[in-house]
Parts: sequence; C-alpha cells; structure tokens
Amino acid sequence: PYQELPQITARICGICPVSPHLAAAKACDAIAGAEPTRPAALLRELMHMGQFVQSHSMHFFHLAGPDLLLGMDADPAVRNVAGVAQANPDLALKAIRLRAFGQEIIRLLGGKRVHPIFAVPGGVNTSLALEDRDRILGQIPEMAKIIQTGIAVAKQWYEAEAKLVGSFAVMKSGYLGLIDKEGGLQFYDGKIRLADQNGIEIACFDDSRYLEFIGEHVEDWSYLKFPFYRPLGWPGGVYRVGPLGRLNMVDQVGTSLAGKEFAVFRAMNGGHPVEGTLWYHYARLIEDLYAVERIEQLLLEPDVLSKDVCGESTGFVGEGVGCLEAPRGTLIHHYQTDENGLVRKANLIVATGHNNWAMSKSVDMVAKAYVNGDTLTEGMLNRVEAAVRAHDPCLSCSTHALGHMPLVLELVAPDGSVLDRMARGV
Repeated sequence: PYQELPQITARICGICPVSPHLAAAKACDAIAGAEPTRPAALLRELMHMGQFVQSHSMHFFHLAGPDLLLGMDADPAVRNVAGVAQANPDLALKAIRLRAFGQEIIRLLGGKRVHPIFAVPGGVNTSLALEDRDRILGQIPEMAKIIQTGIAVAKQWYEAEAKLVGSFAVMKSGYLGLIDKEGGLQFYDGKIRLADQNGIEIACFDDSRYLEFIGEHVEDWSYLKFPFYRPLGWPGGVYRVGPLGRLNMVDQVGTSLAGKEFAVFRAMNGGHPVEGTLWYHYARLIEDLYAVERIEQLLLEPDVLSKDVCGESTGFVGEGVGCLEAPRGTLIHHYQTDENGLVRKANLIVATGHNNWAMSKSVDMVAKAYVNGDTLTEGMLNRVEAAVRAHDPCLSCSTHALGHMPLVLELVAPDGSVLDRMARGV
C-alpha cells in the first residue's frame, strides 16, 4: 500500500532518514491527489531543516573533521572523533550540541530522532506546540555562532592546505539541484535546474518530467548506476549534486549570514564554478548556516502553529513523483500503483547515485596522484577515502564495521602482477 512508503523508504538511511521519508510523502501526495495545507508544508520543511543541521554538522565535524584538524597522514588510532575531541575539546562539544539541536527538531515533530513517524499523504500527523517553537527559537543564535566557528576553522585549514585543495580531485562537470522561483537555494520544493561546466543553466524542469532529462548509464564494474543529462549523452552529461553542486548552480542563498558566505564562495573562482572536491566541506557549512537561519524563518511564520495539518484528497491519481534535496544531493522518488493503491512500480534516484561518476572519478584522480612507486601507504589510502567522504558519507557509513570502512586496494603493474595490497575492515 502506497501509504506505507514514507515509513518503509525512511529505512534506506540512518544518517538522513527524513529525506526519503519526505520524498516518499511528496510522491504519495500526488498519488492520493491531496495537496498539503500550508501549515503542513511549513512543518515538513522544518523537520527537513533539522535534518540538514544534524547531518551536515555530523558530516563536517565528525567525519571530515579528523582529516582537517589532525591531518591526512595522522595515525588512524587518533584520526577519529575521539582524536578531534582531544585536540579541540571545546569545538567537539559545540559540534555535539549543534547536531543534537537538529535531532531534537526531528524528535519534537516525529516522535524520535531516527526514522520519524510524521509525514502522511496530504500532510503531517501532528502540529507544533508553542512552547516547543519558543525553545527552538531560543537556541538559534548559539547554533549559528557554532557554525560560524566551524567556518572559521575550515577557512584556516583551506588557507594552510591551499596546495592540497587546489590539486585534490579537481574536475569539470555539470551541477544539479533544486531552485526556488528566484533561482535561489531550495531544499524542500522547487524546480530541478542543471547548470553546465560554466555554471550556466542548460535545463530547468518539474520533477514529474525527470525521465525526459535524466538517464542512467551502467558499467559492469559497479552495482550502482550512473545518472547523466540525456541531451548530452554519456559521459558528456555527467554532473554533481550535493553542497558543492547546489552552490555552483544557484543564483543566491536567501538568508542573511549564509548569503554573505555564499558571496565569498562564489567569488573564489571569479564567479565560475568551484571545481575542487575538498570545497564540498566549505559549501556544506554554508548550507548548515542556511538551514539554521531557515529554521528561524519557518518558526516565525504564524501558520507554523496551526492545527490544520492535513489536506483532503480531491481524487485518487495512482502515480506520483516526489523530489527534494537530501543533505548529500537531489533525491527523486517515483511510484505507480494499481486502482487499489498497491505499488506496482517504484524508481528511486538517490544522491549517492547522482554522484557515482564524481566519486569514482575522484578516487581515480587521487589514487593516481598519491601512489608513490610500487608501495601503498596508509596516508594514500585515507586520501582515497577522503575523496569519497567529501561527497557522501553514506558509502562509508553503510559499509563500515567498528569504525572501519572495508576496503581492499591493489596496486597492479602493467603486466598484471600485484605490486602491493592493503586491506582494511575485511
């Protein structure tokens, strides 16, 4: 039954379960022919912004932080969250509070921090209490300041590691994401825009038309497909999504503090797209700041406290597409049902898929740049991981055990002989 999809698909991810939960709900709105009320739309976006804060904050401070604060070549025994806490305990505690802030918004609306029960076809199943709104509002200044502290730390690192950043998986691609009517950054609802390698718009379309514009290439060495822009074909139509992709294709960021940081970001390459993979982290912090400011905007909307949180169906349709921006990038859910509402076909294109080409290309570029002679090193292996981690922690998270991402790396000579081999977590 299509009504179950928002709960089933949320289990796709434990880091950002709100994204598939809401994308499925948006598709189910269309299936049921039910337009969510304005209060319901505000509350859905509020939960979504809470997820962006907790996910982006964890991604930067907990997953990327060890590389940035301790160094790519640091001993793996200390190159982790515990090592960050020891090196900078004040920053570590602030990061924990920031992530908890986002998680608490999810819990207040959905009943729990992970896999919430909130969105239903046509709206949501609960309203926001006045005291909860005021408690969240009271924390906004502190949370914004924490993110600004993170941005300052990141900028110091970028300045110190300019040579690394300027050569680490720097590539040209298209950029895809959602925009609002003014071409601004949008996470919950909007049109899909694709910009070319120069940041110029080449397509803008409603999510219901995605199959006209997005194809999926298959390689025999990967289980994951490779989305591309159909009119340009494969591989000419490859693109990137997520923080770097979004900030390279939008015209503006519509909040005060994040808007100022976006102006700095956009000026870095003379107004042209920022191509280095490690800049994903700076873009992520700008979006983190935007999400906190957007939470404040949503909470100040009078309708956010309304109890009119579910719209009525005007007629069963049986097919729907739901699209939004997950923290890692654009997420598309497409469902078709029979006349009884039983799902007969489902298609999902997730952010990890959109970025498959970019992550694979990054690994290839980093490995070729850092393999020295016929020997593999721990620092080189970590740089390969960092190339994936900059785009997307989901592969790292979904495949790790006891803090180790399973990897087997072989260095193969032109004659096919294995010169060196490293294995981790297997």
